[in-house]
Amino acid sequence: MITMKQIKILSTAIILVCGFMFSASNAFSQNPPPPPQEHGNSGNVPGGGAPIGSGVLILVALGAGYAAKKAYKYRRMLSE
Repeated sequence: MITMKQIKILSTAIILVCGFMFSASNAFSQNPPPPPQEHGNSGNVPGGGAPIGSGVLILVALGAGYAAKKAYKYRRMLSE
């Protein structure tokens, strides 16, 4: 027999896997536009090339910490 707990775990895993599969195809960035003709003549003009990699890692780490906290509180509640 499949229990309700197993169904919840299985459905959560399926949702996460599908979410990662569909979001990975949208995560690729576009190529930057070509620089203007006068680029480099008066120095490099800033803008448009901000990296987002470290911000994503911070968000993932905070999400994992929050999930760990929720799991700890849930297990603690079950043991009482």
